[in-house]
Amino acid sequence: MATSRKRRAISFYRDMKLLVCTQSVDTEDLVLGFFVGWLKAFEKTFGTMNIIALQVGQYDLKSQVHSLGKERGSQGRLRYSIRFLLHVWKLRREYDAVFVHMNEEYALLAGWLWKLLGKKVYLWRNHYEGSLATDIAAFFCEKVFCTSKFSYTAKYKKTVLMPIGIDTALFQPLREIRRVPGSLLFFGRFAPSKRPDVLVSAVRMLHAQNIPCSVTFFGSALARDAAYKASVQADSYSLENARFFEGVPHAAAPSVFSEYEIFVDLSESGMYNKTIFEAAACGCLVLAASKDFAESADARLSFDGSAETLAEKLKGLLSLRDGERRVLIEQLSHMADTHSLPSLVHSLAKEMNL
Repeated sequence: MATSRKRRAISFYRDMKLLVCTQSVDTEDLVLGFFVGWLKAFEKTFGTMNIIALQVGQYDLKSQVHSLGKERGSQGRLRYSIRFLLHVWKLRREYDAVFVHMNEEYALLAGWLWKLLGKKVYLWRNHYEGSLATDIAAFFCEKVFCTSKFSYTAKYKKTVLMPIGIDTALFQPLREIRRVPGSLLFFGRFAPSKRPDVLVSAVRMLHAQNIPCSVTFFGSALARDAAYKASVQADSYSLENARFFEGVPHAAAPSVFSEYEIFVDLSESGMYNKTIFEAAACGCLVLAASKDFAESADARLSFDGSAETLAEKLKGLLSLRDGERRVLIEQLSHMADTHSLPSLVHSLAKEMNL
């Protein structure tokens, strides 16, 4: 009898249907293009889903994708909010649980309704900043997921730490691309929180010591950060071998990582950027300011966030012997495997009983 009830419970969880709420479903999105890969992995484990997104572009999914219409031009928060609540209500018989990706606004808008409908809500939010609004959104959630112990959301008792979710089938070294010796890479959204200006300062210190290296920045800026990007570019004019490019789609990232020797992540602890492990999976040495990363990586691969320390750590990595470099790359590759997308999906399925 007990075994029969257990089997029925397992069958029930496998049959549960999921609603995903996110900002963008578009492989060409320079920041969130990776999430389409997450959704495809979700489909393999959870089955087809309903997905609500603020904007929709290119994707290859079996699930139903419902757009709030931002791709047609900005239409105001009130319209988006009304459309969202209409979708939540109209689809209410087609989902049993809700996965909110990053945007706590969805939980703030519909948390009360999902409570009334008996839907379990799970929030993914990973950032060092938060507010009362974050706390209210978390109140409506069964569990909160993040990847960093220094995320604002890590403080909740209901929070569960997760793998970062790297598509290691996509992110691999491309042998046909030559990795340039002494090359440094910044790759990510161009914003003050990503601190590319610190890398400019560190490279200037290296050049002052006659240490040869080149630095390349890949990243687009939001309108509010355009002046910041311009100032960083202007500050780099005196550097030799400094180049700037706009961001590239997610699928093109492995070809970028495969060209550079050292990837530098300067973000403050609390975000634990996925690019750290995407770069590692592609064979880059990684130097990061993240405290989460420092707890598991070789000490030569982390720094305290200052330009001075960054310059010293870069100097050490640039002078590594081939054997030492290979050992560090192998360690980083193993770390990337622990944060793979299959590991993430397995952990989410377990925590959400799906």
